[in-house]
Amino acid sequence: MTIATENAATIAIVMLAFGILAWGYNRAKPFGKLGILAWLQSVVLMAPWLLFFGLFAIGIYLNLAGILFLIVASAGLYIYLGKQLRAAGQDEILQQRAAKLLAEKQQEEEQMREQKADKFSSLPDSALADSANARTPEMMRMPLEDLKQIQGIFGIDTFFATETIPYQEGVIFKGNLRGELEASYQHLSASLQERMGDRYRLFFIANPEEKPVVIILPKSSEPQPATIAQKVLSVVLFIATIATTLETGGLFFGFDFFNNPSRFTEILPITLGIWLILLTHEIAHQVLAKRHNVRLSWPFFIPTWQIGSFGAFNRFESLLPNRQVLFDVAFAGPAAGGLVSLAMLLIGLILSHEGSFFEIPSDFFQGSILVGTLSKVVLGNALQQPVVDVHPLMIMGWLGLVINAINLMPAGQLDGGRIMQAIYGRKIAGRATLATILVLGLASFVNPLALYWAVVILILQRSLERPCLNDLKETDDARAALGLLALFLMLATLLPLTPGLAGRLGIGS
Repeated sequence: MTIATENAATIAIVMLAFGILAWGYNRAKPFGKLGILAWLQSVVLMAPWLLFFGLFAIGIYLNLAGILFLIVASAGLYIYLGKQLRAAGQDEILQQRAAKLLAEKQQEEEQMREQKADKFSSLPDSALADSANARTPEMMRMPLEDLKQIQGIFGIDTFFATETIPYQEGVIFKGNLRGELEASYQHLSASLQERMGDRYRLFFIANPEEKPVVIILPKSSEPQPATIAQKVLSVVLFIATIATTLETGGLFFGFDFFNNPSRFTEILPITLGIWLILLTHEIAHQVLAKRHNVRLSWPFFIPTWQIGSFGAFNRFESLLPNRQVLFDVAFAGPAAGGLVSLAMLLIGLILSHEGSFFEIPSDFFQGSILVGTLSKVVLGNALQQPVVDVHPLMIMGWLGLVINAINLMPAGQLDGGRIMQAIYGRKIAGRATLATILVLGLASFVNPLALYWAVVILILQRSLERPCLNDLKETDDARAALGLLALFLMLATLLPLTPGLAGRLGIGS
């Protein structure tokens, strides 16, 4: 790749970043001061990394102190803007706008409501239920008495139902959302529970036309707890992952652990380091799930000989109240695991010196944009030597970053796929899943490991997470910014430096 081509690529990336920021500004501007403050939060969160990689690409290197200053300053500004955002009274303003919109819509459809009420008030109860069935050839599986009771929860001030459609063991109500989203959902859910007890669940979702609909399903449709066989599988995979992490430690020391089990103490630090990262990731998931009263299954670890483990996947064993909860639980794992890994990497780089225990070919540092650039900042010209001496913590941190980055790929029920679904909804998440599988398929021509992951996602994780109870409630801009930052760092971890750019930056022999 020529220097001119690489410069053009760098300029294109910078222009793309500014284009995304401009799009965010235009999206936020209609919301006035609140929108601008939320947009600024996104900017200050992304700015340190964009500035660091941008300067690095043109040959200006910030030292570690400079990087830490940018991150601390960004965090301080983020907290300050958050306080300003809360002080502006976001909820109150949004409620005022919703109330104004509700009043206007009530006036427009008052006549239609009265006509519809007059029409159905003259019918007996049995005819009312039959009229719902008459609109569709499919047989209504819900008891008609239950249907009649459920129809009574709707009103002009919440959700005005205009069409009833049988769906599985429940029913779909099409119509118009007349009130504020969260208040309407809470009112309808409370009314449903008051009339039907704990027998049914109410979902607010968007149909393929992106219009709100209400789905009522029986409690039996909820996710079921893990079976005994699934728990046994979880334990078997856990034991297998212990074996592969031990073998990975042996490979780093240049021997096969299972042929030399007496050298267990030599590989124990590496193995414990990998497990610290894996367990931090999974414990963070469980802690956030418990905080939101959500049940998670036991983790199913994915063992591998290459790096010990590709992490773990789990399933929700209860319904999620909204997409913000989905984001929090999904984001917690890679955030905690990634921070621990990044700390290990930086400490390991700082402790690395000539004569350190591990020797790594300098060309290996070209395998990751993030690791290569951070290593260049700390180790400097040492990366131009054929072999670089590094501390074991650096190796563990690098492995941890890769494990967390793999789980952040925006596909299916991986953490990244759940984050994508929480921020952008199911339609965009479905497209991202397909795009990820296609990219991995193409990348497999260069790296066979990509094909492995494409197959894993296609077989085990391709399905999206089921809709939340209030699937219309979007995540706030702060969570969206954190999600974009996580996806950005995932790409920076997994994408390699081009040989030409690495040579210009002095990374590799």
